[in-house]
Formats: sequence, C-alpha cells, structure tokens
Amino acid sequence: MRSDQSKKGLERMPNRALLYATGVTPKQMDKPFIGVCSSFTDLVPGHIGMRGLERKIEWGVAAGGGAPFLFSVPGICDGVAMGHSGMHYSLPSRELIADMIESIVQAHMLDGLVLLTNCDKITPGMLMAACRLDIPSIVVTAGPMRSGHYEGRKLSLVRDTFEAVGLVQAGKLDEAGARALEIEACPGVGSCQGLYTANTMACLTEAMGLSLPGTGTGLAGTAKKERIAQMAGERVVELVREGITSRQIVTRESLENAIRVDMALGGSTNTTLHIPAVAHAAEVDITLADFDRLSRETPQLASLRPGGDQMMEDLEWAGGIPAVLKNLQTLINQECLNVSGQTVGEIVAATPTGDPGVVRTLKAPIAKEGGIAVLHGSLAPDGAVVKQGAVVPEMMQFTGAARVFDSEDAAMDYLFAGKVVEKDILIVRYEGPRGGPGMRESLALTAAVTGCGLGEKIAIVTDGRFSGGTRNLSIGHVSPEAAEGGPIALVQDGDPIKVDLPGRTIDLLVDETELEKRKAGWQRPAPKFKRGWLARYERLVTSAAQGAVLEPPK
Repeated sequence: MRSDQSKKGLERMPNRALLYATGVTPKQMDKPFIGVCSSFTDLVPGHIGMRGLERKIEWGVAAGGGAPFLFSVPGICDGVAMGHSGMHYSLPSRELIADMIESIVQAHMLDGLVLLTNCDKITPGMLMAACRLDIPSIVVTAGPMRSGHYEGRKLSLVRDTFEAVGLVQAGKLDEAGARALEIEACPGVGSCQGLYTANTMACLTEAMGLSLPGTGTGLAGTAKKERIAQMAGERVVELVREGITSRQIVTRESLENAIRVDMALGGSTNTTLHIPAVAHAAEVDITLADFDRLSRETPQLASLRPGGDQMMEDLEWAGGIPAVLKNLQTLINQECLNVSGQTVGEIVAATPTGDPGVVRTLKAPIAKEGGIAVLHGSLAPDGAVVKQGAVVPEMMQFTGAARVFDSEDAAMDYLFAGKVVEKDILIVRYEGPRGGPGMRESLALTAAVTGCGLGEKIAIVTDGRFSGGTRNLSIGHVSPEAAEGGPIALVQDGDPIKVDLPGRTIDLLVDETELEKRKAGWQRPAPKFKRGWLARYERLVTSAAQGAVLEPPK
C-alpha cells in the first residue's frame, strides 16, 4: 500500500506515534488509509448538508475494511460571489483545491480518496486532483436542490432572482413580489436547481465514470444520497485492493462520453474550461475542437433550465444519467469503466427506459445538434463558446453594432441607464483568465438583460465567461483574450460584428488595415492585482481555449 511508506518499518516509529496520537488503533494501522476530502462550509447551500454525508462515507470506509481520515478544502458559492470583486476568486479556487488535495494526499501517502463536493469549481478541482494523483478515487456530489414554489409555479435561483432584477428595473415586478421570490426561490440544501455548472459537472462526473451510478442527479437531503455516500466509502477500499486508479477510468473515451452527455443535456459552457483541465491532469488531449465535433454528432435530448423549463428533480425522476446514457448508447463507448466496477454497457443494460418527456430519444431529439457550439473567426481566432441550446432560432444568425466595455460593471451601468437598444452587441472585455483576472462570470449582466426584455434582441460577447444559468445569445471565452492583445481588444463602438451559429463563425467586420493601425496603438493594461494569490495566478494562467490551467512561465 502507498501508506506503508509512512507507517511501516522501524524507522517509521515516530510516524506511527503521531498516527496513534490521532486515535488510530494498531489494527487500523494495517488497513488502507482512505482520505475523505470534504468541501463542507456554512457559506454554500450545496454544501451545508455535507456533515451527514461525511459520516456515511466514513461508515462505508470502515465497513469496507479501510481507515477513514477526514480533511477539508474550501468552497465558494458563485451566486454569493457574483457581481462584485469576490468573483475574481471563483475560477482560481479550482487550482487551489486541486493543489491542496495533492498536497495532503502526497504528504500523508493516502491509499485512496472519496471526494465530497457539489458546486461549480470544487467538483472540477477535485477531479483534477484525482487524475493528477492517479490513485483509487470516487467522487460523491452532494446533490441538487429541490425547486422553490410560489403562487402555483416552480422557482429556480437564476430565473426567479437574477432575472427578476431586470424585471424590477423594467417596472414589471413590484417590491413585494421580488421579496417573495428571494425568500422562496431556494428552499434549502443542494446545488441550484437547473442545469447550471454545478449540476452539469455532477452529471459529467458520473458520465466519465468517477461517481457511482445515480450520483449526479440524486437529490440533496435524501436517503438515496446517504446510501450512495456509504457505498462510495465501501467501494473505494475495494478499488484500492483491485488497484483501479483514476486514470484507468478517466480516459479519452470516457471524457468523450461525458462531453456527449453534456451535449445531450445542453449543459453549462463552463464545461469547455473544466473538461480540458481534467483531461490535462489525466494527460489526455481534449480540446475545443472535440467539443465542436461531438456537438455536431450528438443531438440535444433534454431541455432543463435555464434554456428549458424542467429542473434537475425532473431529470432524476426520469432516470438520471443512466437513462441519458441508455438513450445515447449507439453513440457512446460502452467499454468504459465506472468506479462501481461495471462498464457503461452493463449500466445501460440494467437501466429501464426513462421518461421520454424529459429525456428524448435519438429519433425524436429537441435539436439535431448538441447544446454547445464552438465559434471561430476574426474576432475569436482561437475560439469562443455559446450555449446554442438556449438560443432562440431567430438569433442563430445575428449582425449588430458593438458597444464596448472594459468591465462587466461598466456594461451593467450602461444597461441600467436604459441605453441598450435592439441590435446592440455588448462587448465585455478584459474579463478573461488573465485580464480579469479569474474570468468572472457575467450572470448578473445576462440575467438583467433577459429581465429587461432584451434577451432576444441583443447579443453579449466577452473574453470572460458566463454562468451555467445564462441563456440567449451570450458568447464567452473569446480567445485570445483582450489582455493578450486578441482582436477583442481592438473593437470600437459601432463596429459591425456578425455571428453565425450554424456556420460556427464570429467575425469583426473591420478592414484588416484598420485593425493593424489599432493594434499598433494598443498597450497591455497594468495588472489589477499587484500582490497576493491573484497576482501569481495572472502570471501563470493559460488561455480559456486551453482550459485556463496554470503552467510555469515560459
């Protein structure tokens, strides 16, 4: 066992003495040491229920014959961090989480891991750590929140709070109605109710094989979720004994399965950052080109919020990710392994047909292509992404005039001043991985635009990123970013821009000679942070087109 390096032999007497001081028994000293990494915090709804799940995982590890050791990593709630300087820290926290887990596991030579997570950057950070370490690992996502209810209708965080801000601004919702929505939209524990980034990544973690079947959609606060947690604890000890490590499960084929599920569900565009980052940790080559290829081949089979009206609870009751895999079985690799020990084919064979009202068949899809499209063109030579599954047909091709802002805050001020008009294309730049730094999400802006009634009349284009809760023609991850001197840095007010989603293009319709003149006068802006973690992050982070991973400076 790996842990023998820290606990076996005469020379490890001091090590054992310290382990005994933690309460380890002599009998436990001979068992596999299993790390139980939790992101519990009182600050995040998706994580407040983790104390009970930690206990169940520990029970499972003990029942399986292992010795559990609990340790923690931080969790940031993107919804609480949204719209202010705190959002600079969200995406960078993914790297910190991966580094922290690597540090603890390597320092203590743990034999296996159960990773308890739920929200946006925590799940991919844990996946990156599991793949980087390549030891037996299972991910337990704590589950989606149930929908809220008010006046006979279902509520979700994004549509009924973020977008409600725009309704209030437009005079379409009074103060009493707004207060009722903010009280009722989020009824309790769990990750936000739609197919936003947290739930998308939970589903894809199951689809790539690192979570037990049923984990991705199992609702927070249920006995099912507690059973899954305990079974994960038991199973990870078996994985240690069988020698099955993370990279035997996370392969190019399993990641392509996950991307196909992403396309079929119409998931968050943030997956185009996180899946390449996980692949990088697993030493597998996955790029934006793979997302676009698989999107063209994989129909969209579900329509959950934000693009549709169904919730995660509907997907759970319709059969969850096993039902999605069953409907995709002719497109996916069925030989890929799940941490349960089953292949995807075995899981599919044991899965009953799901509810076709939630998960459609390949013969009757919602759309013939997947939910995400990757665009290229003179505005984004290295690529940009859009959730095409949440764009209305009449906006699939769009030409408009640029209105340029060097931050999301400036664009918000312009919107609330009532200056945005039909056919505008709001260019929000210097919000990329390096320019942000940290690639702040623009949910506050996109939701306010929708609430103001402009969602199907204008476009938003940014080198930053959008929440999984974003809908309409919102194009993010424009690369190269403005801080690197990409074409988006050269756009001026009034410049015509043409977007063609079926053609996968986004072009700045300005003469090349004029752009060369503008580029000659461009200067890289001074870093926004001179000290601290974000100053280091800015120097090390790569392009969004590469997953915004950290690499040593060249």
